[in-house]
Amino acid sequence: MRTTKFRKSCIQISLVAGMLMSGFGTVPAYADAGFKKWVRGFSSVARKNGVSSKTIKQAFAGVNSPDNEVLELTRFQPEFKQKMWMYFDSRVNERSIGRGKEMKRTWKSWLDRIERKYGVDRHILLAIWSMETSYGEALEKPKAMRNVVRSLSTLAYKDRRRRKFARQQLIAALKIVQSGAIPASGLRGSWAGAMGHTQFIPTSYRAYAQDVDGNGRKDIWNSVPDALGTAANLLRRNGWRSGQTWGYEIKPTKKALGQSGKTRTLAQWAKLGIRRAKGKAMPRSGQRATLKFLAGKSGPGFLMLKNFFVIKRYNNADKYALAVGHLADQIAGYGDFEKQLPRPYRKLNEQERFALQSHLARLGLYDGEIDGKIGSGTRAAIRKAQDRIGMTPDGYESPKLLKRLSKKT
Repeated sequence: MRTTKFRKSCIQISLVAGMLMSGFGTVPAYADAGFKKWVRGFSSVARKNGVSSKTIKQAFAGVNSPDNEVLELTRFQPEFKQKMWMYFDSRVNERSIGRGKEMKRTWKSWLDRIERKYGVDRHILLAIWSMETSYGEALEKPKAMRNVVRSLSTLAYKDRRRRKFARQQLIAALKIVQSGAIPASGLRGSWAGAMGHTQFIPTSYRAYAQDVDGNGRKDIWNSVPDALGTAANLLRRNGWRSGQTWGYEIKPTKKALGQSGKTRTLAQWAKLGIRRAKGKAMPRSGQRATLKFLAGKSGPGFLMLKNFFVIKRYNNADKYALAVGHLADQIAGYGDFEKQLPRPYRKLNEQERFALQSHLARLGLYDGEIDGKIGSGTRAAIRKAQDRIGMTPDGYESPKLLKRLSKKT
């Protein structure tokens, strides 16, 4: 599981001459004397917490300096930084929906078993898988996954705010290696230590990991059934209500806007005249729901049910939980929101996003993958292009920008 506050990207580091260090045996020379001292102190704490010297030596092999890119990544968490439409466009789109439907067919037999055992809707699990690692694609990209021990050591050594969290996660990570679940060399994950197909931080892995495929290992790194079953186990144990949805879109009337943030039963909401979008009937039940307008007063409104808040146990951001719920609905075959997210420009379709990245690459402004995903790298290139052609460098992928760039390439 990703941490509820932190989020994701691997640097290959070269091995240099070895030296003796108490408790580790032979390890690489340290480029940072302060880091060397910190590792020595942490090794003592780890041993007191039941981690063997052999495990510590294996896990820290080659970890001879902090990863400064990790510190840079802590400053950018899309769930809290990006505008709603930007966040959704890069995560709930033609590609993520299409791939979700494909994965639904490919893993049907396993999804059947997982759904029966844990009671969690398969579409929610597929949406989480997509949000976390693009159905495992991120695990195959060296730059997307980092050395978990080095990342957590960096946070524990240099990040005052996350120091306690990182030390706790690092000890848990070492215990995972010691258990034989994964060798130290395979312990790769996000900048905050989230691992595997469905991105679990070490303590959450130890609490929720499942051996769904029955091979004797709880392998969220290489086994899709184990990863999806682990995600399902987390949701179930945090109160997932089987057979129920995450929420309902409503008609955003003035009356509804005046009730934003309040919690009542669905029957009470119906009695107050709050109506579902697309003319659908409101269930007259005692199930409690909270009214939210996550994109502001000009955006869609939602009655959020218990399962919405359970999804937030995976990542404590309303934006994340709404994206998971909406992507799950789209994979299941339901339509888009009736009330669209407010945005400054018309949404580019997938073909247009590919074209935009291609134009940026031909201009020498973008060297990333041409994948139609408008992430931080693409936005940085967009800002450069906008500045070059005299547009406001806001980083937005507008139809006007696409038209201007197509004339230059």
